[in-house]
Amino acid sequence: MAGRVEEIYVTSEGSAGMKRVAEIRAIEGCGLEGDRYCEGTGYWTPFGDVCEVTLIEGENLDEIRSQTGLHVHNGEHRRNMITRGVRLEDLRGRRFRVGEAVLEYDRPRPPCKHVQDLTEPGMTKALGRRGGICARVVEGGTIRASDAIEVL
Repeated sequence: MAGRVEEIYVTSEGSAGMKRVAEIRAIEGCGLEGDRYCEGTGYWTPFGDVCEVTLIEGENLDEIRSQTGLHVHNGEHRRNMITRGVRLEDLRGRRFRVGEAVLEYDRPRPPCKHVQDLTEPGMTKALGRRGGICARVVEGGTIRASDAIEVL
């Protein structure tokens, strides 16, 4: 089961637009350098619902776009990484290397109404069970767009 990272997005504060980056540093026990949840400025941070890193399947975004016409590109999905060639649920209970970093599956990340509030009507329903996953950073390091995802 090998896939790759297609795109990486971060934002420094909750509700702000996501910014696409070519590479990012993953920090053990924190998340992605400069991202809202690592910085403690995420929308859900006060409620304790923090994911260090969020991932979503690019294939699911393609399907949503073709079925609904919703704009799920350029970070509108509110996830940190878009992947290709890997079923994220198959990572349940596993650690996986992405670039120099090692991540560990944490839990599914269903979409919330806040995602829809920041984007467009229908987004929460469209993402549904395709909202991606949360992962913890077990070993820090640089992650680049196009890096392989390798199950350990």
